[in-house]
Amino acid sequence: MAGTVLIIDDEEKLRSLMKRIITLEGYNVLETGNIKSAQKILDKEEIDVVLCDVKLPDGSGVDYAKTIKEKYPSLEVILLTAYGNIPDGVQAIKNGAFDYLTKGDDNNRIIPLLNRAYEKVLLQKRIEKLEKQVGQKYSFESILGNSRAISEAVAQASKVAPADTTVLLLGETGTGKEVFAQAIHNNSRRAGKPFVALNCSAFSRELLESELFGYKAGAFTNATRDKKGLIEEANNGTIFLDELGEMPLDLQAKLLRVLETGEFIKVGDTKPTKVNVRIIAATNRDLKVEAEKGLFREDLYYRLNVFTIILPPLRERKKDIPLLAEYFIMLAANRNNRKPLTMAPAFVEKLQMHEWKGNIRELKNVLERAVILAEGDELTVEQLPFDLQIADKSSGILSAFDLASVEKLHIIKVLHHTKNNKTEAARLLNIGLATLYRKIEEYKI
Repeated sequence: MAGTVLIIDDEEKLRSLMKRIITLEGYNVLETGNIKSAQKILDKEEIDVVLCDVKLPDGSGVDYAKTIKEKYPSLEVILLTAYGNIPDGVQAIKNGAFDYLTKGDDNNRIIPLLNRAYEKVLLQKRIEKLEKQVGQKYSFESILGNSRAISEAVAQASKVAPADTTVLLLGETGTGKEVFAQAIHNNSRRAGKPFVALNCSAFSRELLESELFGYKAGAFTNATRDKKGLIEEANNGTIFLDELGEMPLDLQAKLLRVLETGEFIKVGDTKPTKVNVRIIAATNRDLKVEAEKGLFREDLYYRLNVFTIILPPLRERKKDIPLLAEYFIMLAANRNNRKPLTMAPAFVEKLQMHEWKGNIRELKNVLERAVILAEGDELTVEQLPFDLQIADKSSGILSAFDLASVEKLHIIKVLHHTKNNKTEAARLLNIGLATLYRKIEEYKI
C-alpha cells in the first residue's frame, strides 16, 4: 500500500501510537492536533483517509467531517471518540464519515476499517480516471482530421451541443456518427446524465418497440414484470437512434409524440409516461426522398431536421488518412503487444488510393490486420488486403461518348462550383442527397 493517512487528535501519545501501527501496515502517515493545521495539510498534501477525533481544541470533528467531504469528495473520514453516543454517530454518517469508532472499545476494528476506506478511495480514483478517459475519447478534440469537410462538421457539432435541440446526423456507414453523438452529449448541459444508443436496424418491429418504449407486465407472453424502455432509461440525458430510416412507420408516430409532447405509452399500458430526453438521430438514407416515397413520415422528418450535420465519407478526406492510420496503428500495436510501427511511403499511398466504402471502420480493421501480419518495424504493401495492393491510379478514365461519363463530368463540375458542398450540389442537380452520394460512389468521383 502507498496510501496517505492524516491523524487529527490532540492526544499526542495516542497519535504517536496510532502512527506507528498504521505505518507498519504500509501507509504514509501525517499527524496534527487541531483543525487549523489539519486544513493546511489537506490543502498541501494528497490525503486518502483522515482519522479524526470528535472533540478537538478548535472545533467538532463531526462538523469538520462535513467540511472535508464537501471540499474533497473522494477522501474518506473515520471519526474517533472517547465517549461514543448514538446522536453523534448518526450525524457523523449524515455528514459523510466512512465510520464512527469508540476509542478503546473498537481498537481492533481500526486497521480493517482503514483498509476498507482506502479500498473505496482507490475505487473512486479509478472511476474518476475512467470517466476522464471516456470524456477524452468522446470529445470533439478526439475527432481526428484536418480536412475542411471534417473540420466543418466538428464546428457545427460544437455549436449545437449546448443548444439542447434535436440533431440529425447524415453520413455513410462507418463515418463516426456515434462518436459525434457522444461528443455532442458530453459537451451539452446533459453531460453526466445517461447517454443511450440504439441501432434501429438491429431489431424486429416488435422487439424494437419493447426496447425503445418498454412494456407493462402481462402485455404479452413472457412479460412477467414491467420493463423500462431505452427512452425512459435516457431520461434527463440523450438517446442516440442510429439507422433511424429503418424504423417502421407506426413506431415513427410514437417517436414523433415523444419529440412533440415529451411522453409516450408503453406496450400494454394505458397511461402516458413523461420523459425529458434529447434525441440525436442518424441515418445513411436520404430521409426527404424516403418521405416523398411514403417510406418515412414527413412530419417526423421535419421535426428531426432541426439541425443537420453531414459527416463526410473517408474518400472525401483522404488527406486525413495518414493521421487516422497512425492513430489506429498505435492502438492495434498496444492491443497486440507490439512495438511502435511506422508506415512505408508506398503503404500510405495505397491507403489514400482506396475508396473506403466502409469508411473509418474499414480503415481501422485493415490496419489491425496489417499490424498482426507485420514482421518488422515497418508496415509495407504486402500486409494490405489484395484489392488494396493492386489499386491503380489510372482507374476511372472518362469517355467523351459514354452517357454515364457525361453525367459524371457534369456532377464533377457542379461539385466544383459548390466547392464540394454536396447538399447544394444535390439541390442544383435536382436530385436527392442520397442519390448524389450513390452516383459519387458509382463513378468513383
